[in-house]
Amino acid sequence: MLRKTISFIWEKTPPFLRMRAIRATQQKFTVSVAAVITDHEKKVLLLDHVLRPFYNWGLPGGFMEPNEQPEAAIRRELAEETGLELKNIKMIRVRTVARHVEILFRAESVGIAAVKSREINALGWFTFAEMPDKISAAQRALIENVLHGEI
Repeated sequence: MLRKTISFIWEKTPPFLRMRAIRATQQKFTVSVAAVITDHEKKVLLLDHVLRPFYNWGLPGGFMEPNEQPEAAIRRELAEETGLELKNIKMIRVRTVARHVEILFRAESVGIAAVKSREINALGWFTFAEMPDKISAAQRALIENVLHGEI
């Protein structure tokens, strides 16, 4: 009887209130995009980020906006941070780290990169051997796998 009553109330509740109730009872996640971007020499673009908590150098990317699709998000982030456009974009991995979801891509650059955001101190194109020391081991391994065609 209680189940029928709850079901009846739920069905009569407007959809926007049902969605709000579902969201209020679920754990929250943040979602970001990042990409291994190569140039015509197969060098990888790395950014020296102002806001990175541990390693300042890393892959370009950022947080997704509400209702934004992942590919649109990585295109927007790259345009905002570097002025680059992307081609041959491929999603290579989705992973969770605690309460964060990260969507990873690989892509090729179009245009000339320049620092366009206050969030970025510097940028550079690196071979795997030339990469800065201050990059996380996880990103270093991902880049190596992409450059060697393993992903």
